[in-house]
Amino acid sequence: MKRREFLRHSSWAATGATLAAMLVPLRLAGAATPNADPFYANAFTDLEGRHVNVSQYLGKPLIMNFWATWCAPCVKEMPDLDALHSRYKDMNFVGLAVDTPVNVEKFIKKVQVSYPLLIGGHGAIQLMRALGNKQGGLPFTVVFDANGHIVERVLGAIKPVEFEQRLKHLI
Repeated sequence: MKRREFLRHSSWAATGATLAAMLVPLRLAGAATPNADPFYANAFTDLEGRHVNVSQYLGKPLIMNFWATWCAPCVKEMPDLDALHSRYKDMNFVGLAVDTPVNVEKFIKKVQVSYPLLIGGHGAIQLMRALGNKQGGLPFTVVFDANGHIVERVLGAIKPVEFEQRLKHLI
């Protein structure tokens, strides 16, 4: 599904409240810690339908990558992120799909990554904007330190060598 079609039609909403609930980030009562970015108050579903609280990633740096199955640059950078994930075990890498669970499930049969993939659905676009991506473009990667503070934003595909140099400063 192309981005324009996904955004325009939002056909997933027609399939019922249950699916819609899976695609909209869940807002928790408050931020996980008083100083963490408000983003840590969200929860998303994984591919098994379980709720995953972003706050569980506090204590280690978090590399949150917003992506979609229909985004060619997103797909192209996934092996680079996966390689970094393999090298930096003291960091959390998470892919947040601006897509439907069905599309992501089909996609991971072809392209597998070792880091967790969560479903952000259409609601993830507003989260990206709140995190500084005013254009709403993909891919978009946000790097948080271990305390939940934003230390870097990357709009567009990462450049692996440059990005790795930045990650080394978080250790």
